[in-house]
Amino acid sequence: MTGRQITNTVASAAQVADILALIRAASLTDGVEPVSEHVMLHLRYDSSGPDPRPGPDHKPGRDFILTADGEIAGYAYLDPPPPDPATDVSGELVIHPDRRRRGLGQALVSELAAAAGGHTLRIWAHGDLPAAAGLARATGFERFRALWQMRRPLHGPLDQPVLPPGRTLRTFVPGQDEDEWLSLNGRAFAKHPEQGGWSRHDLELREREPWFDPAGFFIAERDGLMAGFHWTKVHPPGEQGPQSPGIGEVYVVGVDPAEQGSGLGRVLTLAGLHHLRDLGVAQAMLYVDEDNIPAIRMYERLGFTRARIDAMYRRLC
Repeated sequence: MTGRQITNTVASAAQVADILALIRAASLTDGVEPVSEHVMLHLRYDSSGPDPRPGPDHKPGRDFILTADGEIAGYAYLDPPPPDPATDVSGELVIHPDRRRRGLGQALVSELAAAAGGHTLRIWAHGDLPAAAGLARATGFERFRALWQMRRPLHGPLDQPVLPPGRTLRTFVPGQDEDEWLSLNGRAFAKHPEQGGWSRHDLELREREPWFDPAGFFIAERDGLMAGFHWTKVHPPGEQGPQSPGIGEVYVVGVDPAEQGSGLGRVLTLAGLHHLRDLGVAQAMLYVDEDNIPAIRMYERLGFTRARIDAMYRRLC
């Protein structure tokens, strides 16, 4: 192979199109999306996508484009390194299926490590495939975190949601609820490394997505204030794999810390599952950290079982 080069510049519209095609090729080959949702949103909106409109709170990450023989053969993304040098920084990468086993993955990992600027580097491996585990071993990374994808059919028994006393349920109102929801999300996920740091920009990008439907975004209130929420999502056929049907997602469930132990989280989950079933969706999925045993037990009692694992690997830079 000749002419290998890695650039770290803002991708052009043509490069974004090629990167998205590379991601689709990897997804078809591996049966799993190779990068996270926020990376896909970055490519579609923050790079050279239509009408990016970054907000004042937005700090985009960095793109690394690997070309070989004049074609894009690999892509990597690095989140903005935080100001605290003791805080980890996360990255993701994907190599075109036709270009694998040629050292390109190691080359991108080296670029990410250098760009991490002394921070501990973490890299997601979606599906925790053997090739990703092999790359981790070859580059000195250790597996330290896992995210379960859990699923359940929606045709089986499903309890009715019964709100705790004093709580009411409504749906999200775009243009009105963003600030209060962001505040609640920050409190609910204060210790979560990804979800808790959402900005107005992160929320608004998702509101612009074709799947966004406020009718499936449930808000629980107590004394007129947000106490919890369940945001659902519907994936179209083929998005979760080449032959996958449409599937509903328990996208985010969060409750105010003051509501812990009230059962509100379970009730909100049920409300969203009923909504998805009413839409005619046959199956629901969700993501949960492997070490979040209370949440896993609750989801298991609701009929969910583990379907897939995403792993995160870490190395000191």
